[in-house]
Amino acid sequence: MRNRSPALSLSSHGVGWPANRRIAIVALVVTVLLTIAAAVAWLSGSSNAHRDPTAAAPAAAHSPTSSEAPGPRPKAGSGSVPKPPQISEPVAYAQAAARMLWSYDTRDTSRDQQLAGMRAWMTAETKYADWASVSGQVPDPVLWSRMADQDQRATAHVTEGHYPGAFKQALAEDPSAITEAYIYVVTVNGTQQIAWKKGGAGAEERAVTLAVQCRPGRDCTLAAIAPSVTQ
Repeated sequence: MRNRSPALSLSSHGVGWPANRRIAIVALVVTVLLTIAAAVAWLSGSSNAHRDPTAAAPAAAHSPTSSEAPGPRPKAGSGSVPKPPQISEPVAYAQAAARMLWSYDTRDTSRDQQLAGMRAWMTAETKYADWASVSGQVPDPVLWSRMADQDQRATAHVTEGHYPGAFKQALAEDPSAITEAYIYVVTVNGTQQIAWKKGGAGAEERAVTLAVQCRPGRDCTLAAIAPSVTQ
């Protein structure tokens, strides 16, 4: 049985990537590694609505504006959000990031703590960091409060991660293109298991396409979440 609860997952109703971030990523990464048409389609999507287990209709998720990127770092700590791993391989880091994005626990983590924990995974290079695409995965304060009232939490199991076909093809055609920003496009698939009060539980398949920055000699970081999944 598929669960209909709100989740920190990709959505498809939110705003697209902010114009300045889109220009930088398209100009320095996507335009080179993918075709112009694919890039426009990839960047023009939006994120999925979050749902509450007690609500019949979808509730609107928070849609941050470009002014929130990179945004102030909350001071409340990171609650149950795991710290970013020290990984220098793009697919492995993307898998860890997806697991983080699909996991949360409103019983011991506030919304600000969730954002703080997610923020720690981001690249410090603001030219490439699309914080709005990441913070937009977190439900708005009212919905988070409703989730907390239900003791809602989620865990994630990642089944696989891979470079999308278009990315691999473009990289094969021009291997040196990646050296400008060292941003890799990775799609991750998995399952999110959600639970709440009175034994409520469910599971859903998840998929996300991430932009991961992995410069030589450094740990990888998260640059952005694509508004649509690219296989």
